[in-house]
Amino acid sequence: MDVAQQSVEREIRRIGAELAAAFPSAARHPMRALDTRAMEIASGDRELRAALFRFVDVVPACRSLDDLARHLTDLLEQLPETPPPIAAAMRISHTKAGRAALGAAAASGVKHLAHRFIVGETPAAAMSVLRHLWGHGVASSVDLLGEATVTESEADAYARRCRHALSELARDTSRWPTRRQLERDGSGALPRANLSVKVSALTPLLRPDAPELGRLDAARRLRPLLRDALRQAAHIHIDMESLDSRELVLDLVLELLSEPEFAAGPSAGVVVQAYLRDSSQTLERILTWATSIPRTPPLQVRLVKGAYWDHELAQARQQGWPAPVYEDKAACDRNFETLTRQLLEARPAIRVAVASHNLRSVSHAIAVSRLLGASDLDLELQVLRGLGDELQDALAGKGFRVRTYCPVGDLIAGMAYLVRRLLENTSNESFLHEQARGTPLEMLLAAP
Repeated sequence: MDVAQQSVEREIRRIGAELAAAFPSAARHPMRALDTRAMEIASGDRELRAALFRFVDVVPACRSLDDLARHLTDLLEQLPETPPPIAAAMRISHTKAGRAALGAAAASGVKHLAHRFIVGETPAAAMSVLRHLWGHGVASSVDLLGEATVTESEADAYARRCRHALSELARDTSRWPTRRQLERDGSGALPRANLSVKVSALTPLLRPDAPELGRLDAARRLRPLLRDALRQAAHIHIDMESLDSRELVLDLVLELLSEPEFAAGPSAGVVVQAYLRDSSQTLERILTWATSIPRTPPLQVRLVKGAYWDHELAQARQQGWPAPVYEDKAACDRNFETLTRQLLEARPAIRVAVASHNLRSVSHAIAVSRLLGASDLDLELQVLRGLGDELQDALAGKGFRVRTYCPVGDLIAGMAYLVRRLLENTSNESFLHEQARGTPLEMLLAAP
């Protein structure tokens, strides 16, 4: 290990220890402690986890409490073994009254779980949560749930929801108190209103075999959104989804932002997924674009691990393709750190947002940024609502700029999102799981 890397590692250990010490205690969050215990039960039994996720996925199709109970018991009866609490619940499912009680308990449980991740059914309903976060030094990005539209009318409806959300956010955030660390970095002002959108919801024509058709169809809905964001001084972030749409999405965003009318805004961003083996090439393309077409404000790049690992791996195996994702967590973590450094070194051509709940990954980003001589305010750290709450509070308490990704929408639209978040949170290799198990801090901060 060279001298420079030794300095980084020392700084990582120091920062990580400070953040870990700032985490709120479980005693102050009894519901979070209860959720963690439920997650531990699920993560310890792969068959049980799969059954519970299948149940969550079918909840919107159930029309009564009896229907809910029947679906749940049918799935649980397929398990080779059931934990005692679940076995006890199943014993009451053979009577009408028992099924009603079990159905009510299941519905309540799913609702509680959904509300942990989804902040409201509409932007207006979510505004009190967003306002509360801001008051505690945390910015937000609203994600309107809705994926893979199949009709023009659905795509039009999603675009209208986005435009309405921008207006609601711009109007409400204008009345919020000043938060210096959330509103400015070395490149200038940062919008309070921040909306994340998915291209797959802006067009039903998103197909790898006809990329031009999907790109043009999505552009006619995304362009008015960018105009609205420019007029209302808001930020638009374009999410990345599955690999088969990545190039189309990137082509679309970079092409639109290259148009003269968007040279001076709005603030906008894209995503790089570190679990993809070719993510370095994607980042290189974005950085080349950012340096050749300077914008004011600069493009923001959000670095994430990636939420479609199961989908990408299953599709590759089905088609007989090489896996496009890293199958080893350490390899993905190493790539994440490599990309983090490349992004931080590319400032001020871009703005950097590092999205992770892994204490090592976050501490590494802060350490490298500081050793490059940058202000802490020139790095944004992002977490997901419901998964990174404790880390969010610790970061905000230390004066870092932190943004929480907040899904908004109804339960049916949110099921795919909810199951992906559950998969992340119950992964046996996840930081949160290891922390709950009492893994020593020095191991959590060790180089991957």
